[in-house]
Amino acid sequence: MSKIILMTASALLVLAVAIGAFGAHGLKSHFSNEMMQVYKTGVEYHFYHALGLLLVGLLSVSMPSSVINWSAICLTVGIVLFSGSLYLLSVTGIKWLGAITPLGGLSFIAGWILLFVGVWKKLPM
Repeated sequence: MSKIILMTASALLVLAVAIGAFGAHGLKSHFSNEMMQVYKTGVEYHFYHALGLLLVGLLSVSMPSSVINWSAICLTVGIVLFSGSLYLLSVTGIKWLGAITPLGGLSFIAGWILLFVGVWKKLPM
């Protein structure tokens, strides 16, 4: 599973760079300031949590755990729901997409809690 987590993190980091660059260079002139900020927030959280996923993948190499694997799944789902909904909202202007964003935030929170629990269970005090 560690290899899958690390490959997913790498792919999500590539996407974060590409999506960020596309927004900065291709969409900036087509967005209002408000929608550009929404887009940037999506990119920012995408980067943070993809880097976190990379960390989770590295930790899973040295301490394999189903709880840590679930942490990775939650972080990945969080990126898709949180950042994905913000990308779609900013590009389409469809406001109800903003209702999906908190589900991504909850997934991020669950992922970090699961990482805490996984490390707590695996490492001695």
